[in-house]
Amino acid sequence: MSESLGIIDIMVREAVAFAAVGLLIGGIDDLLVDIAFFFWKIWRGPSTLPGMDALPTPSEPGRLAVFVPAWDEVAVIGAMLSAAVARFDHDDYRIFVGLYPNDRATIDAASRVAARDPRIRLVIGQRDGPTTKADCLNTLWHALRRADDRDGRRTKAVVLHDAEDVVHPLELRVFDSLIDHYAVVQLPVLPLVKRGSRLVSGHYADEFAEAHMKQLVIRTALGAGMPLAGTGCAMSTAILETVAATRDGDPFDASSLTEDYELYGVQDKTYYVGKIFIPTWQLVLRPTARCGLQPFHIIIAANAVRRRQNWWRAAGPLSGAQTT
Repeated sequence: MSESLGIIDIMVREAVAFAAVGLLIGGIDDLLVDIAFFFWKIWRGPSTLPGMDALPTPSEPGRLAVFVPAWDEVAVIGAMLSAAVARFDHDDYRIFVGLYPNDRATIDAASRVAARDPRIRLVIGQRDGPTTKADCLNTLWHALRRADDRDGRRTKAVVLHDAEDVVHPLELRVFDSLIDHYAVVQLPVLPLVKRGSRLVSGHYADEFAEAHMKQLVIRTALGAGMPLAGTGCAMSTAILETVAATRDGDPFDASSLTEDYELYGVQDKTYYVGKIFIPTWQLVLRPTARCGLQPFHIIIAANAVRRRQNWWRAAGPLSGAQTT
């Protein structure tokens, strides 16, 4: 008995030591980011809040395509699309909604809005859902290419949004301006705290505040890899074409549970020399602000656990796993 307890005691000590080393490394990493952020703020001086007139003028204003993958989103897709077409302040854009043939409720909800606005294009994939978000994005990509061929013109950039996002009116103008200079542009994600779910949505709010007000700012300043948020970001079609040429025509890895990390994150710096993250305090909605982004993720506990599992898999040996 005592021998068994001794073995258990050794296992516990080893596990605690392993965890302590991991926490120490993570703590040092956070400390270095804090120090870099402190000196960056001193070097930058008092922050200002530039308006739209501070953005560079697009060399050639172009059409933007907004991709919205939607599986079992009947509760939010109609309101999201209605709000988006009412709010977007841009002369030339299309919203491509990715749907599944076995999700009739979401198709019907999206169709009611699309019938009122020709800028909304419904794309129903050939496979039943759910598949990965990346697989749905590939379906939208091919639909965009066919649409460009029919129209005889080339879309300038692809913007990613989720079915539950609340978009900002001026974000497409920001993307149109900056995509001439950067292959990838990420705006800050600001989850709104949902009453009745403060422990979950509040956790997301804290996490995004840390990531998008500090960590990504320092990554951009240092030229490090910049993981995207999977929403509120734009990619030039030229760079997507470059990636697609190496992946049998699909720019997104359909087997990845976290398509933005797989393609644009710290794992792959090959394609993206020009990337930019717009610091949150420049775009956060304030009384004097004139541009920003506020995706409202309607978060429940089960969804939060699933997202955490996906993020862990993206960094671990299961990063190529297929969701079902």
